[in-house]
This record gives sequence, C-alpha cells and structure tokens, in this order.
Amino acid sequence: MRGITSLASAGLLLMTSSAFAEEVQKGMPQLDFANPLTISQVVWLAIIFAVLYLLLSRWALPQVASVLEDRATKISADLEAARIAKAQSDAALVEMKITTAKAQAEAMAQVNAAVDAAKAEAAVHAVASNAKLEAQLAAAETRIAAARAAAVGALHEVATVTTGDLFSRLSGFSPDSAAIDSAVGRALAARAA
Repeated sequence: MRGITSLASAGLLLMTSSAFAEEVQKGMPQLDFANPLTISQVVWLAIIFAVLYLLLSRWALPQVASVLEDRATKISADLEAARIAKAQSDAALVEMKITTAKAQAEAMAQVNAAVDAAKAEAAVHAVASNAKLEAQLAAAETRIAAARAAAVGALHEVATVTTGDLFSRLSGFSPDSAAIDSAVGRALAARAA
C-alpha cells in the first residue's frame, strides 16, 4: 500500500511539474496581454490610479499642506511670542537685580544710620553715666576720707589712752598726757607719710 501511495504522489508531482514548466514557457499570466481580462484590468488600474491621483492632488494633499502651513505659522508665532516673553523676563530680571541692589544699599544706609545713632546715644549715655559715677566716686571718696579721719581720730585717742595705760603699768607712775599725745601724733604722722 505504501508503494502505491508513493507512486501516485510521484506521478502527481510529475504532472504538476510539467504543467508548471508549460506555464513558465508561456510567461506570467498576470502579464499576458493577449488575454482580454488582463487588458481590462490594466485599463481599470490606470483609471483608478488617475482618479486617486486627482483626488490626492486636488483635495487631500492641499488640505494636508494647509494644515502643515497652519502648524508652521502657529509654531513660528509661538516661538516669536516665547522670544518676546524671554526678552521681557530678562529685562524684568535685570530690573529686579537693580531694584534689589538699591534696596540693599538703602537698607545698609539705614542700618549704618541706626548704628551711628545708637553709638551717639550710647556715647551721650556713657558721658552721663560717667559723670554720675564720678559724682558718686567723689562722694564715696569724701565719705572714705571722713571715715578715715574719724578712724585716725579715734585711733589717735585709743593710742593715747593705751600708751598712757601701758606707761603707767610699766613705770608705775602716771605720765604727762600732753607728752603722750604729742608722741602718738608724731608716730601716726610718720606712719601716714
């Protein structure tokens, strides 16, 4: 059974290849201009191509060109508007920098004026405080001098009494109070100098 099938397929293959060889000798059937069907197909192809060409050239392509032109015009207008906006923003940036520099200079001038005013006020306050402190110092020195004088006076009196008591205890008789007073005065004067 297998052999028969192989023979049948080989025969079929030979028939097909011989038909193919005949067709190749005739040429391609699509280009057989002796056939009236091929001529009518070529004529209709030419008519359809011409109609399609006319439709595209008269209606579709002008619309596409119009859209492309509109887009190009809009893009160039947008680019010009962007250039103008950039120029305006650059000018505004320069103006802002100038204004900022002026404001900083004015602020610095105000700060310097405030610092100078504060220094002047502090100097006036310092002078007033120094005068007040000088007055307080002079009053304190006067009080100290008075206290020293009182202390020296009290010291003189205590030294005189103590010297008199010591002299009387050591010597056994009472000394001359004027002599003790003058000796204590000389000793205190020598110490103060």
